[in-house]
Amino acid sequence: MSPKITTELLKQLRQVMKNPKYVQEPVQAYIVPSGDAHQSEYIAPCDCRRAFISGFDGSAGTAIVTEQHAAMWTDGRYFLQAAHQMDNNWTLMKMGLKDTPTQEDWLVSVLPEGSKVGVDPFIIPADQWKRMSKALRSAGHDLVPVKENLIDTIWTDCPQRPCKPLITLDLSYTGVSWRDKITALRSKMAERKVLWFVVTALDEVAWLFNLRGSDVEYNPVFFAYAVIGMNTIRLFIDGERMMDPAVREHLQLDSTLEPEFKIQVMPYGSILSELQAVGAGLSPKEKVWLSDKASYALSEAIPKAHRYLTPYTPICIAKAVKNTSETEGMRRAHIKDAVALCELFNWLEKEVPKGTVTEIIAADKAEEFRSQQKDFVELSFATISSTGPNGAIIHYKPVPETNRTLSVNEIYLLDSGAQYKDGTTDVTRTMHFGTPSAYEKECFTYVLKGHIAVSAAIFPNGTKGHLLDSFARSALWDCGLDYLHGTGHGVGSFLNVHEGPCGISYKTFADEPLEAGMIVSDEPGYYEDGSFGIRIENVVLVIPAETKYNFKNRGSLTFEPLTLVPIQTKMIDVNLLTQKECNWVNDYHQKCREVIGAELERQGRHEALRWLIRETEPLRMQ
Repeated sequence: MSPKITTELLKQLRQVMKNPKYVQEPVQAYIVPSGDAHQSEYIAPCDCRRAFISGFDGSAGTAIVTEQHAAMWTDGRYFLQAAHQMDNNWTLMKMGLKDTPTQEDWLVSVLPEGSKVGVDPFIIPADQWKRMSKALRSAGHDLVPVKENLIDTIWTDCPQRPCKPLITLDLSYTGVSWRDKITALRSKMAERKVLWFVVTALDEVAWLFNLRGSDVEYNPVFFAYAVIGMNTIRLFIDGERMMDPAVREHLQLDSTLEPEFKIQVMPYGSILSELQAVGAGLSPKEKVWLSDKASYALSEAIPKAHRYLTPYTPICIAKAVKNTSETEGMRRAHIKDAVALCELFNWLEKEVPKGTVTEIIAADKAEEFRSQQKDFVELSFATISSTGPNGAIIHYKPVPETNRTLSVNEIYLLDSGAQYKDGTTDVTRTMHFGTPSAYEKECFTYVLKGHIAVSAAIFPNGTKGHLLDSFARSALWDCGLDYLHGTGHGVGSFLNVHEGPCGISYKTFADEPLEAGMIVSDEPGYYEDGSFGIRIENVVLVIPAETKYNFKNRGSLTFEPLTLVPIQTKMIDVNLLTQKECNWVNDYHQKCREVIGAELERQGRHEALRWLIRETEPLRMQ
């Protein structure tokens, strides 16, 4: 993969950093975050500014360009990818390693005295602005908002912002009407004595109104904001899509409703001026509730004394705790997904020895099998189909230049998922189509032990997910091994495949406690650069656990796997498992056989069913 040549682009950016047409006074550094105006993780092509300027297109990273330097901060998932995609104008800053400076420390070390550091105020979250501004000010520099995005001024062929049709979801999928969700939100607002609530995250807008879209690839969301008052609802959204009769009926736009449920539809671009008007009309004690991840521009529209900021919004927390309809939908989605993967792995076992299957062909075949399932919408992220050394690139995506052929001599890792109308899936399986080496089996088994340790964990109500992260690493740590990513993330219900506020990761202690109904992934791994990658991932549901005792009456929780896809037993060194772990694998495989077997039978997929039965034979302790 040849890196993007950025010399000319950086030269142009450095010129506009001094151009009075775009900046009130010259800026000595310009920050290019990876999100959009809604702080989304996955973004539309028109918002891929950091990828445009640097060539690095991973989902997380921040670029900073000064008059002399260009630097990129990203995390352990992307070290190899960023190094491959960026040319030598760029310095890679490996976050999480002890010698890597923070963005603020690096800026202080390279900037001349009294410098101005510019950033688009719509793209930077308020909490990040606050932290960065304080650190720079203490060193004599200023963080300044640059109204016009400087990347946009040099990006001549920037794509249009998408504005695609909307999907309405009825109660059979959502379990709760949008009116009831607004009522619940207003009661949370009343508890906090807040008059207005500003919804900025795209998945929160979609969830609140029981709508989905396709403005962002892999994420069924659409560009919109909402401002909820105690008796008003404003939805900021563009395009013809609001003229669709199904959408109008769903939102009851043409009905005579009680005034507090009447939705005012306003242009997407008018959010800032409308918020400024709200801010200007507040009396002394009145408050406006925003996420502290909302953009600095929108936060600043509300005077500081009237702002009520929280790390997680009540919508974020309500969305994470799935109701019965959503949970049932997620179960159905995972059954369909398992059917597709049984078909795929059965096909791969026959085709790989012929030497004709590449990473791209395997990824396309996975999508083909998924698209045959009911209510399939799209993939939930770009498929990670990686064999041999490519497996060590944690968020690898096969492209023609890197596309390897699967063989009987290498480990194959497939991390993939789909959006179905009734749920979102995300599953990783690692397999060998020949005979794995003793070392490969050993590493795989340590990863499996970690996966089981999390999946079988019983923990008190109120436990935060980050406390479970080391459960997944313990077997690896015992042997001096580890992996540089978190162990799990929240998963949306026909929404974003990564969602807060819960997760299982050493990287954050700001996660919300796990509670029954939350859905997270369990995905430890191990990666040997230049050789192979191993990851075993299930999506799991938090459920109440029955325990012998009940300390202080607080109750306990555990996990139920929603993903039901066999774990390849020939990769397991049974001698390294305890009896309890061996029983877990056998019980899991029995459930795969029963639940997925019945569905394969129902769909008449007999060859895949025979594959499933072979792959779920019980392990025997030796």
